[in-house]
Amino acid sequence: MEPIIEKKSESRWTLLFSIFVSALFVILAFVYRTGVSVTENRKTQADKGTFSPVATDMGKTGNDAVELPVRWGDLGVRLVGSGVIDASKFEELYMSRGGMDADMRKLLYEKDNGNLVITQENSGYLLNLLWALGLGNKNPVLEKGPMMDPRYGGPDRFASTGGWTLAKDGPMNHYSKHSFVSLTQDQQALVERVSQNIYRPCCGNSTYFPDCNHGMAMLGFLELLASQDATEDTMYRVALQVNSYWFPDTYLTIDAYLKTKGSSLMQADPKELLSERFSSASGYQDIKQQVGPAPKASGGGCGT
Repeated sequence: MEPIIEKKSESRWTLLFSIFVSALFVILAFVYRTGVSVTENRKTQADKGTFSPVATDMGKTGNDAVELPVRWGDLGVRLVGSGVIDASKFEELYMSRGGMDADMRKLLYEKDNGNLVITQENSGYLLNLLWALGLGNKNPVLEKGPMMDPRYGGPDRFASTGGWTLAKDGPMNHYSKHSFVSLTQDQQALVERVSQNIYRPCCGNSTYFPDCNHGMAMLGFLELLASQDATEDTMYRVALQVNSYWFPDTYLTIDAYLKTKGSSLMQADPKELLSERFSSASGYQDIKQQVGPAPKASGGGCGT
């Protein structure tokens, strides 16, 4: 006859093991259900417009960060060295906004920068850097394009020039004066062709007529892309990513409009989305009226 005490001990361990296994299944089920819930919640939030469409759909690398296929290198150092950016004015501007973090300072003061990474938080900072680049880089678009049309009274009359208050000796002393980015004839032709089809919803002009800060910044960005042998398709795709960070509400609205047509930002042609029909001030207002109450995004950058 087996001792009764042994039976009780065996029964007790069996019971404890069963409780442990049951608890483990409960925990695993909770983790699984929570993971699904978080994922579904992010999708729901994205559908409601609380995330930038680019951050959720077009190449996210972590949080809302998107790595752009273009190297910054030592351009910050050169912009400061030439006086297009007055470092003390720049520092003062960002001191009033909490100061520059390590990544921001690296882009401005160091020479070994890799590819640019854009986020909702730094999109305005990148806008300012690219604005300085577009303004100061010597290019026929600035010297022979619409900015020089005598009807407008001179290139110093625009927001993209007079509004750049962060230079030494005034912005026009740097207008198309520095060889930051050199282009071949083919690369220049590519910049001019693409810039004439990229609009921004703050005004009615293409990047070829960079009369505002976003236009001048996009011009600098296109020059940088072309100098590093980006294809035309790449330039449109990446320009849409950047535009979506600078104007997140606009592209959430456009995305909502496209979904009524069975499409989306991911499915539509970036070249068409950046055209006057969608991305100009008048084109966007027409789409906005068709969508109704526009979704809102967090973040976005307007520069200076």
